[in-house]
Amino acid sequence: MSDTKVKVIDIIVDKLGVDPSEVTPEANFTNDLGADSLDTVELIMEFEKEFNISIPDDQAENIQTVGEAISYIEEHAQ
Repeated sequence: MSDTKVKVIDIIVDKLGVDPSEVTPEANFTNDLGADSLDTVELIMEFEKEFNISIPDDQAENIQTVGEAISYIEEHAQ
């Protein structure tokens, strides 16, 4: 498992209080993990802080699953 994936899962578990086993690449933040719109914004902000990247709002709207978050971060992190 990549460092990025481990960190993303840790952030999601911490912020949403879900069981790590629920955090799969296919898991949708709102439908599967119970996040509301504020939770989603907080997750994006935490990803930006942890990985030292900027995720524009129009891009953030397209990040709806754990796998999409990991892919985006791996593509844009330095």
